[in-house]
Amino acid sequence: MTDTPQLPAVSREWTLVSRPVGRPVPADFALVEAEIEQPGEGQVLVRNKYVSVDPYMRGRMSDAKSYVAPYELGKVMQGGAVGEVVVSNAEGIAAGDHVLHFFGWREYAVVDAKHAVKVDPDAAPLSTYLGVLGMTGLTAYAGLLRTASFKEGDSVFVSGAAGAVGSQVGQIARLKGASRVIGSAGSDEKVKLLLDEYGFDAAFNYKNGPVNAQLREAAPDGVDVYFDNVGGDHLEAAIGRLNRDGRIAVCGAISVYNNTEPAPGPKNLARLIQTRGRIEGFLVGDHYDLQSQFVQEVGPWVASGALKYRETVVEGIENNLEAFFGVLRGDNIGKMIVKL
Repeated sequence: MTDTPQLPAVSREWTLVSRPVGRPVPADFALVEAEIEQPGEGQVLVRNKYVSVDPYMRGRMSDAKSYVAPYELGKVMQGGAVGEVVVSNAEGIAAGDHVLHFFGWREYAVVDAKHAVKVDPDAAPLSTYLGVLGMTGLTAYAGLLRTASFKEGDSVFVSGAAGAVGSQVGQIARLKGASRVIGSAGSDEKVKLLLDEYGFDAAFNYKNGPVNAQLREAAPDGVDVYFDNVGGDHLEAAIGRLNRDGRIAVCGAISVYNNTEPAPGPKNLARLIQTRGRIEGFLVGDHYDLQSQFVQEVGPWVASGALKYRETVVEGIENNLEAFFGVLRGDNIGKMIVKL
């Protein structure tokens, strides 16, 4: 075990104190102090430098049956994080190494070495391992190429296209030969970003009018692939514009995450019979076998600037909660990250 460096006595961390009903509020959470523990055999102590906040975390705040266990009341929450190892009691990881792990929402974390992945801060900025080269990037890559079976010449529509996942979906589709890439976003500023920086062929602000009408104008020849981050009226509009043998990959449905009553489903599902269309949901955790292929292909695009990315960075663990609320409101452009 390495010598213990001088450390603070406590680490600040966020706990869930009550399960939100509808939109989460500050009273559902608490920022508390906890004693910093030393790592046991096969463990490392990590000082987190960047932590991730993501839409899926809203689902984990509910105790409804889902694909992953809910956050426990009174316990520190979890999420992606990247940080520096300050104490190591594990082979293969030394103090000073940087690792990616899943114990965010806190300043310091004791992590089993088998659940920590070493990353190189010289190869790419540390924050990118939470976004463009991390879970969100792999989500875009796997959802588009595997779940939606994208092929060269497809017309692609992406909702929430200025977000961390959506912006990469559109760019990967373009780099792989899409005939047309269309995106929706929640502000005129984001629409401009999609067109001017990310290279989308068409984009619209869904707040400016009915999604169905705006998509019809943006995709006059229909869409072959729809990557769904929003659900609701976007999904219904996409079904309405789906071409023969079209595919829909359902990644998220942020429009309904805070609903207290089930949202009505699309009214035009019968159109899938006419188009022989397919809707398939997916989780990135089922596609980690693509990780090395993803990094090999996307890494050079990021390094060369062929694939651009944005990050919205909030400073300080005390602002972790407000950053999360910002994701639910759609305040972020690209990946929302908290810098500690």
